[in-house]
Amino acid sequence: MLDQHQLVKLATVKMPFGKYEGRVLMDLPEEYLLWFAKKGFPSSELGSLMALALEIKVEGLDALLMPIKKALRTR
Repeated sequence: MLDQHQLVKLATVKMPFGKYEGRVLMDLPEEYLLWFAKKGFPSSELGSLMALALEIKVEGLDALLMPIKKALRTR
């Protein structure tokens, strides 16, 4: 089950390292998340959020985050 707090984090937390450093987790390319899935996500909250981002992308549920992103832009 999706947690509202996790969705907000996906729309706000930025990738702290690597090729896409500084990019919001939900904006990471699916291919990059798939690569991490094969290699192993970090064993931290970051890894859990990345796995959730991949699941949302694979299931085509990206639209769930649009209202959150829009609300954050208007702040």
